[in-house]
Amino acid sequence: MNMPLNSPADTTNLVEQARFNMIEQQIRPWRVLAEDVLDLMTEVRREEFAPIAYRSMAFMDIEIPLNASVEEAERTGQVMMPPRVEARMLQDAAVKSTDRVLEIGTGSGYMAALLGRSGSQVLSLEINADLVEFAKENLRSAGITNVEVRMADGSQDLSKDGPFDVVMVSGSIAEVPKSLLALLTEGGRLVAVVGQEPMMRTTVVTRKGSSFEVTEPWDIIVPRLQGFAEPSSFKF
Repeated sequence: MNMPLNSPADTTNLVEQARFNMIEQQIRPWRVLAEDVLDLMTEVRREEFAPIAYRSMAFMDIEIPLNASVEEAERTGQVMMPPRVEARMLQDAAVKSTDRVLEIGTGSGYMAALLGRSGSQVLSLEINADLVEFAKENLRSAGITNVEVRMADGSQDLSKDGPFDVVMVSGSIAEVPKSLLALLTEGGRLVAVVGQEPMMRTTVVTRKGSSFEVTEPWDIIVPRLQGFAEPSSFKF
């Protein structure tokens, strides 16, 4: 008996093939080789964290708007980053099962879900009230219970919530504030995209006692997070 082309089983196969292609054609070629990260990209269903209007784009190598319009998303920087970028940032963070994690910029909750599946406890901060509720619902639906999503400006004093083993900045900032570095435990890692267009670099900062080891393993341009200071453009 032939199965109809648009049957549920056929749709499932198409989705899983698209997920497989995302991993093998986008993520793995981008030097994401950690098996635990690749497994998470398979297990956490990215399409369920995308707005319904854009779910068909969930596996594409593009930014997905989280606002009502592409124009608003570009203005506010509120997007899902391309999957290869999320996967490589997660790999750089090297989250352990015992780690307490801070994420700044919850968005749809997808990175928070990946972090929740990787670590022990996650606090994720989002400045947009609508996205806070969207992320909470997505995480609930995914059955992820160790992530707290809070409406807050991640550029403000977070010392009462620290320390953290990992700080993930899900967006770009002009420079890494010392206040975020102060939140790291010994051996703790901060991952952020730092700089200005047209040159931004993914920056990994590891705390080593009273000093910090900095690496800049790869370049990428991603939207700005709201709230963080920009360098002055004034020049003599």
